Amino acid sequence: MSETIFARIIRGELPCHKLYEDDRVLSFLDIGPLSRGHALVLPKEPAVTLGDLSDESAAALGRVLPRLCRALTKVTGVRDYNVLQNNGASAHQAVFHVHFHIIPKSDVGGLGIRWPAGSLDHADAASLAAEVTAELASPAA
Repeated sequence: MSETIFARIIRGELPCHKLYEDDRVLSFLDIGPLSRGHALVLPKEPAVTLGDLSDESAAALGRVLPRLCRALTKVTGVRDYNVLQNNGASAHQAVFHVHFHIIPKSDVGGLGIRWPAGSLDHADAASLAAEVTAELASPAA
């Protein structure tokens, strides 16, 4: 994994407006916020994508994300929010260290999304579901 700005923040080499920290997770305010309270939540473990992350770090993120969402909605007074996580450049990942965005969504700010929904091919879906289920059952998963 190449050096990232998040690695430097984790090591304390760059400042941040810290919201939360424990031995596995760090959260701080985004320097380019889409709305007031836009926060980043990241594992301290260096991993580029969510699939590269250890189960332990993933579990730690899962414990912290809801707590941060509750705190941000209470403090900002904005009830609605997006939790966004991108994996890979074509999926709009800009910093190649796993991270989640918590983005409060108000009438004046937040994330705008275009969702070009398609139609599900049921034969393909059945085949895909069977393949994924088999992969999850394998020892390597």
